[in-house]
Amino acid sequence: MSQEISITRDSHVSTLTMCRPPNNFIDESLAGQLADALESLDRDPACRCVVLAAEGKHFCAGADLAGRLARGDIQAADTSRHRPHLYDHGGRLAGLRKPLVAAVQGAAVGAGLGLALLADFRVACPQARFSANFARQGYHPGFGLTYTLPRLVGVQHAAWMFYSGARVSGDDALRMGLIDRLVPADALLEAARQMAAEIARSGPAAVQETRASLRGDFHLQCVEAMAREREVQDALRRTDDYREGVIAMKERREPVFRGR
Repeated sequence: MSQEISITRDSHVSTLTMCRPPNNFIDESLAGQLADALESLDRDPACRCVVLAAEGKHFCAGADLAGRLARGDIQAADTSRHRPHLYDHGGRLAGLRKPLVAAVQGAAVGAGLGLALLADFRVACPQARFSANFARQGYHPGFGLTYTLPRLVGVQHAAWMFYSGARVSGDDALRMGLIDRLVPADALLEAARQMAAEIARSGPAAVQETRASLRGDFHLQCVEAMAREREVQDALRRTDDYREGVIAMKERREPVFRGR
């Protein structure tokens, strides 16, 4: 098992943990490892439900844009045509058969929010914060969020989160239906495991077939959304506004966008 993820098992519940503290930044490597592990658990008849958790302060703070800026490749062209792209792995995560419960502490931002929304349920603490902050960086939403976010909270809430980049607290996330349970931080993982255990007590075949009926073309819609998101992101990545947005984020100041 990679040092960037770990898997534990308690009866029919598996816990898959991201081990890139404190921010658990996601990239092609981590997304691929998560997809590999979850597809393996999908094939394991002893596993009936999975908890997705994270070490450190944050569930997933999205992509490491500051790191890319430091390396000088923040506006580099997408060269992944001949290797798996982040969203290829995102599509795999959207196509899983077994229920997934995300335990969210700290930030679930950008692609980290997208990852959390691929789960069936989300358990969070009051200190959690959720943000689709792409437009604040002169960028387009990604990781399937243009489909998953409005599907979960409605078009109006999704539009506000997308357009403003606002941070949503754990309490507000519960009120708007973004999360399912709100618990103290020190009870987060146990609450997520208890929720998964409740699911695991039901007939596994019945749960999986019911999930398939409820989700319908969820997988296809996510894949199609990610394809369009990727195309628009590739275009916006070359703009002055995108570079300004990322630099402003790193410098912790308001961006000055010029629409180009």
